Amino acid sequence: LLLALPAFLYAQTRVTGQVIEAATGEPVIGASVVESGTQNGTVTDFDGNFELVVADGASVQVSYIGFKTQELKAQPVMKVKLAEDSEVLDEVVVVGYGVVKKNDATGSVTAIKPDDMNKGLNTNATDMMQGKIAGVQVTSDGGAPGSGATIRIRGGSSLSASNSPLIVIDGLAMDNNGIQGVSNPLSLVNPSDIETFTVLKDASATAIYGSRASNGVIIITTKKGAQGSKPKFSYEGNVSLGIITNHLEPLSAKEYKDYLKYRGVDMTDIGDANTNWQDEVFRPAISTDHNFSVTGGTKNMPYRASIGYTLQNGAIKTSQMQRVTASLNLSPSFLDKHLTFNLNAKGMYSFNRYTDGGGIVGSALSFDPTQPVYDDTYKAFGGFYQTPNDGGVAALNDAVWDNTTNTVAGISNPVAALKNKNNRAHSGVFIGNLEVDYKIHGFEDLRLHANFGADYSYGRQPMDENIYSFGNNYYGWEQLEKKSKYNLQFNAYAQYYKDFTETQHFDIMAGYEWQHFYSDYTYRGWGLYPETNKDATLRGTHYNESSNESITENYLVSFFGRLNYIGWNALMLTATFRADGSSRFQKGHRWGYFPSVALGWKIKETFAALRESNVVSDFKLRLGYGITGQQDLGDDYIGLRRYTYSQDYAYYTDGSKDADGNYIYTKTIRPQGYNDELTWEKTTTYNAGIDLGLLNSRINLNLDYYYRLTTDLIAEVDIPAGTNYADKLFKNIGSLSNQGIEVMLNAVAIDHSRSKSKFKWDLSLNYTYNINKIRKLTSGEGANYFVPTGYISNGINIMRQQEGYASNTFWVYRTEKDAEGNYHIIDQDGNGTIDNADLRPYHHSAPDMTFGFQTKWQFYNVDIGISLRASLGNYVYNQVLAGGMFSVQTPYRDHSYTNLRADQIDAYNHTIGYAGSAISTENARLMDIYVENASFLRCDNITVGYSFKKENVLAGRVYLTVQNPFVITGYSGLDPEIFGGIDGNIYPRSMTSLVGLSLQF
Repeated sequence: LLLALPAFLYAQTRVTGQVIEAATGEPVIGASVVESGTQNGTVTDFDGNFELVVADGASVQVSYIGFKTQELKAQPVMKVKLAEDSEVLDEVVVVGYGVVKKNDATGSVTAIKPDDMNKGLNTNATDMMQGKIAGVQVTSDGGAPGSGATIRIRGGSSLSASNSPLIVIDGLAMDNNGIQGVSNPLSLVNPSDIETFTVLKDASATAIYGSRASNGVIIITTKKGAQGSKPKFSYEGNVSLGIITNHLEPLSAKEYKDYLKYRGVDMTDIGDANTNWQDEVFRPAISTDHNFSVTGGTKNMPYRASIGYTLQNGAIKTSQMQRVTASLNLSPSFLDKHLTFNLNAKGMYSFNRYTDGGGIVGSALSFDPTQPVYDDTYKAFGGFYQTPNDGGVAALNDAVWDNTTNTVAGISNPVAALKNKNNRAHSGVFIGNLEVDYKIHGFEDLRLHANFGADYSYGRQPMDENIYSFGNNYYGWEQLEKKSKYNLQFNAYAQYYKDFTETQHFDIMAGYEWQHFYSDYTYRGWGLYPETNKDATLRGTHYNESSNESITENYLVSFFGRLNYIGWNALMLTATFRADGSSRFQKGHRWGYFPSVALGWKIKETFAALRESNVVSDFKLRLGYGITGQQDLGDDYIGLRRYTYSQDYAYYTDGSKDADGNYIYTKTIRPQGYNDELTWEKTTTYNAGIDLGLLNSRINLNLDYYYRLTTDLIAEVDIPAGTNYADKLFKNIGSLSNQGIEVMLNAVAIDHSRSKSKFKWDLSLNYTYNINKIRKLTSGEGANYFVPTGYISNGINIMRQQEGYASNTFWVYRTEKDAEGNYHIIDQDGNGTIDNADLRPYHHSAPDMTFGFQTKWQFYNVDIGISLRASLGNYVYNQVLAGGMFSVQTPYRDHSYTNLRADQIDAYNHTIGYAGSAISTENARLMDIYVENASFLRCDNITVGYSFKKENVLAGRVYLTVQNPFVITGYSGLDPEIFGGIDGNIYPRSMTSLVGLSLQF
């Protein structure tokens, strides 16, 4: 017996088996098979097979990421079926002041993670959101380096207040106002540091943020360390080449001369060159981006640090952006994880060299193609050719020597405009916050949470135009703008969790928040006497100095609470309430109250047949209602009584004189217009949604219907003379609605990634339909009252905010063609006169429908990804075309009509507005032929990548991306994607080719 004991103690069993997916039967490659309670284990091969020797009677644990772990008694032959774990796959989503399992969310919440394999070129966080989320429209501000974007969630809800969503970065609510060199808060975060985006869209989700959440909330969570992990390093870098591929086709020099002859124009000052001015200002733009990070952590101290550098050159010569970013995250825990901290610190420095993108492009389209870039005759302009004035070339040159202030008629040489003007910005940003969370010992159901945060930024933008600059003088100009601002925030809340039974969950949260916004802005500008000035004592000195300075601040104080209830894992209730006090309003109007309630029903968990179904993995109904507020009007004292300095020369004197006998003047102050009754805009939102998951969540469908009504709508309106201290005033004047449908579909169409074929196909589609309408405008102006908007030139606006129509609706003269092809403006009221009474509504600038589509194929180590976006029903006023039609002067004085395409010239000559019609040239700009359908389909990027891995040593990926390879549109201008609907020359978007490398080691 003693001799047999060792063999008895160490008896072993050889286990062979296969691990497959329960849903598809496909083998699971790389699944972990471990003898329970030991380090003895193995992984499955390409066929899902494994072999392991274990002690008799032992159990084995089988696990794989995204599947439910199974623990089974060891058998000589085993077949293990792993079911996908939808809760693991969905994880949790960040909501206001906390997190929630996605399956338990009652509001309209969308969470996305950046796709490392199909992300395109990302220099700004907004690039990562374009076309990815239903109900979220992201329109970049053209193609300038470092440019930001305009974001709209479920349409705009205001006429004069901000329509931008609230941005929350790691728990810190940001100030939406930018500084020199930083366009918006999303510019402050390096895209490589972002872990997730969460978008809160309906009021039941956003109302916890109260006054700042009428336009939705975007929550950015950055990457953190890994507990108990050795340091892991990662690098990602790329080099790109951007080229302008879409040019408007100007007339050649010969075509231009023929056209002038046809028009019977004096050809005296027409040159002999053949210059393509677009070629002179555009360039191939080489850019690069590099990011390095380290992630790790001890048992109680996860950490992550990163640093990045970006150089983005613009397609217009001289434009450039350079940026350096750094971030640090520490997440220590103490007292057996009862006390946890989360420290985030981010810094950024950027340098921007600007060009007047639209102006340069406009000049390149309009400048005389018969003239050269350089002409030594024009010494007053540094040798750059310029359009002569009435006095001719000699007068131009003599103007500097005689210190006169003659101006030059016409358009500036675009190359001279680039080289003679140096406009740049230096910016610095620091964002930091410390979160403290404590689970009370002995009463762990109660936790206390506090967050201290600060956002500090500064911008310094010097600009100088040398003595050769084209403009109102020939002496040069210098100016300096500076802005520093900070945003301090503190919030604290207590949260109590309680499960009364296994089926009844309850938690309640209550808190307080304080936020202070401060901004300090200064401006100084001055002219320079030239070095060539005859009076040597004046050379290089300042004249005509001007300055401005403003310091503003505002405060928000808030109390908030939330109640969550989940019963029988099927019925859900969420109720929130927030009270906000804003210093922007007068006493009696400072507080706004914002409640919400949402109901959820997990239909799958209610019926036994669905609970056991392998087809339906999630089926949930959501209903929500809530109210949010708006008080961000861009003026910290808009609701207060105040005084301001009068204009220059509005001086007062009591008759006193200085030592030289001159009268002493004092600048006067005067009251500004005010509205004691101004109060919050309020937006009420109703939302109904369905979440459906199929085939173990391989297919997920989210469908939402919403209706949003904004009341007490704030707008700047004209007021009767003598009734206040101004002719315009901000007032609460009406209501506006948005209603629509959102659809998001995510699917794993094919997944053989764990089988021999190693093939996987993912796709994602989103669709949004939105109808915007102004429901009511109240004023003393009568039933047809409107607020003009959409300024185009000389006091003319082409859009109106008017009751019964969408925001930013175009109002134009309708036209018709006669048998000979001539355009005629329709006299709508039949009185024989073309005037404002004949203007009629004609489309609007915002799209009716938007689409987004992403797809990705993976085959062994190769991946291919494509991202597309579409916009339907958006219209654009082609101001470039309209301006060219109607600004014809004598050609040697004003070339702004130049370079029309042949088809446009025909339209020009047939346009009644310039062929002797009674209407003015300026009013002729308002014809409907210039409001064009700008619907488009844009390919954001196509990416091909190859991944490689050396076990436990190195993993990486090389990839090629083409960004913005094509746009399909019927719009005749340079680019159809223009926020606001007026194309007055934009900085064109490049097609960019990129090669990149990612490494983890």
